[in-house]
Amino acid sequence: MKSNMRIAYKCCKYFFLLIILFLSSCTDDEIVSTGYPPEIEKILVSKCTNPGCHNTQSAGGAGGIDLSTWDNLFKGGRNGSPVIPYSSDYSYLLYFVNTYVDLGVVLEPTMPLGSNPLSRSEVTTLRNWIEQGAPGNNGTVKFSGNSQRKKVYVANQACDQVAVFDASSRMIMRYIKVGVDDNVIEAPHQIRISPDGNYWYVLFYSSNVIQKFRTSDDTFVDSINIGSGVWNTMAISPDGSKAFVSDLSLNGKVCYLDLNTMQKIIDYTGLSWPHGTWVSADGKTLYVTSQTGNFIYKINITNPAAPVTQTVVLQTGQSQVFVSSLDPHEIIFSPDESKYFLTCQKSDEVRVMQTSNDSLIAVFSVGTRPQEMSLSENRPYLFITCQETPSSDPKKKGSVAVIDYNSLAVVVPGEIYSGFQPHGVAVDDDQDVVYVANLNYDPNGPPPHHSTDCGGRNGYLTIIDMKTMQLLNITTTDGISYNYKNELLAFPYSVAYRK
Repeated sequence: MKSNMRIAYKCCKYFFLLIILFLSSCTDDEIVSTGYPPEIEKILVSKCTNPGCHNTQSAGGAGGIDLSTWDNLFKGGRNGSPVIPYSSDYSYLLYFVNTYVDLGVVLEPTMPLGSNPLSRSEVTTLRNWIEQGAPGNNGTVKFSGNSQRKKVYVANQACDQVAVFDASSRMIMRYIKVGVDDNVIEAPHQIRISPDGNYWYVLFYSSNVIQKFRTSDDTFVDSINIGSGVWNTMAISPDGSKAFVSDLSLNGKVCYLDLNTMQKIIDYTGLSWPHGTWVSADGKTLYVTSQTGNFIYKINITNPAAPVTQTVVLQTGQSQVFVSSLDPHEIIFSPDESKYFLTCQKSDEVRVMQTSNDSLIAVFSVGTRPQEMSLSENRPYLFITCQETPSSDPKKKGSVAVIDYNSLAVVVPGEIYSGFQPHGVAVDDDQDVVYVANLNYDPNGPPPHHSTDCGGRNGYLTIIDMKTMQLLNITTTDGISYNYKNELLAFPYSVAYRK
């Protein structure tokens, strides 16, 4: 009898041990952290990741957006970054789940598709979460930390916002409000990175300040009041101590700044429609394009108080004129400074000059209205955005020309279509890619995926893969491919890369 009881006891003991092991293994399988805080997981995972929707298995057919985990959310989708930490006003995921106009932008189709809309409380929960940085369940905000992070900056001129991209993931990590007056649009026109990579500067088309920010955490440092002007471009001296800002006016000027003290030094006046600027590697010569004419200015700046100015005519055998078929817009030098390149927006050309004697050595016909330029130092490529190149397709306008700056040959016959009305451009040699900001302000262009509360037609960023000279392609986990595109705000004008 006792023997039978001992056997029964052992059987029961082993049975309960098996039950405990089974339950614990089930619990481990079921508690798979999505990375979201519980209240956010309850909304996004339970209502948005159903079969055929925003999950890993079907993201490609759902805008490329995978909401199954917090990490996957920040991989973005077909139109880029659906959630931008601290910026609920510019996080388009919120637009499509919101049906309450007082809570922000409302767009269709309302998500979750085919289900009841989110309640006011749920939308408010999502909005508050994004405003707090959209943290994970451990409180971490995406893209926080790493002061040496490589970044891409895009100035959105119609919204007074600068988009800051994480260069590795190619997602917008932050929007930074710029300007000094919240009641007017000051139009951030250009961004420049200091040579040491520690600061970024922004100048405004409709404001009288230059603002300085740290690249480590994108916090504001200081500003300079440079007076009235139609401010367009800014060149920084190789040592990072000085800057020169052009005022695009008939009787224009270039403002000379000390970036260490953040003080204005002097204005160089008497310049006709000055636009593009460049400082030579030795810091002694400032080059300035005259946007209506056939010439550029060449200014000796070794003595700031007594500049010596001469002009360089870009047409062999011709005299300097103020009404011309050229209209030089921007200027850039080859890495060895043996030659310099000028976009001539009226003649649809890139003109190449020999630096040693300022003689014309080559002329390239490119797309319509050539604008900005950026060059690679790993490959001998110069990229030129041509904003208005026509196409037989009404939904396409613009092109990117590519020139070999060593051999002076065309690299890509027929040019590259990067997007509608390309303007800003920046090479990233670390990732072997080129960033292009496409304005898309023409009402005949492709409709934006979403709108924002700052109005206008949103532009977008695309990327050229320098290995293939084609637009960068993304493939989702379910095998669907598409070209990278990250929608921005209205009029994304200037692009800068922080190495």
